[in-house]
Amino acid sequence: MSRPEIGQLGADDTRWVAARIAEAFMVLDQPRWLVPDEAKRESVLAGNFEIIVEHATRHGLVFGTADRAGVAVWLPSVGEPLPPPEDYDARLALACGEWTPNFVHLDELFAANHPHADHHHLALLAVRPDRQGQGVGTALLGHHHAWLDANGMPAYLEASSETSRDLYARHGYRVAEPFRLPDGTPFWPMWREPVAG
Repeated sequence: MSRPEIGQLGADDTRWVAARIAEAFMVLDQPRWLVPDEAKRESVLAGNFEIIVEHATRHGLVFGTADRAGVAVWLPSVGEPLPPPEDYDARLALACGEWTPNFVHLDELFAANHPHADHHHLALLAVRPDRQGQGVGTALLGHHHAWLDANGMPAYLEASSETSRDLYARHGYRVAEPFRLPDGTPFWPMWREPVAG
């Protein structure tokens, strides 16, 4: 199978990128705690991801495959911390409704476990369900890892399943002790040092 073509995405792509991530994340355990109502889960997730993706198109990097099968959202954490998304609290409440406190808790959990050293944060990586296991995620990782390695920049992420944790480990990420949602569902913090050329 040929390597997918990958390009940088912009603000006009925000909505479909958010929808792609929500679709891919529906199989994970974390969204069940975030949005217990299965009928509303995907639309609430998409609304939340739209805030993050739009923020990344302004302050980070969003990459996608040409066929829209996969996307990666990177946020640089170098020097001064990034500003929060514009009108974040109001937009989060609008997107998440009655489940807003769950998303606030998630934000606080991520912040409490986020490393302080300079790095690029892989905030979100998603592949359309029918394309998973076909190298799309690997291609997206390799695309930005090449830049990170050339510039001596580490990377960080929170893996949300054992499958993704193992994928990232194959790409040089070291796993630390998981932190957990109130229902016990884990996230695995992972760190990757740049590979010297």
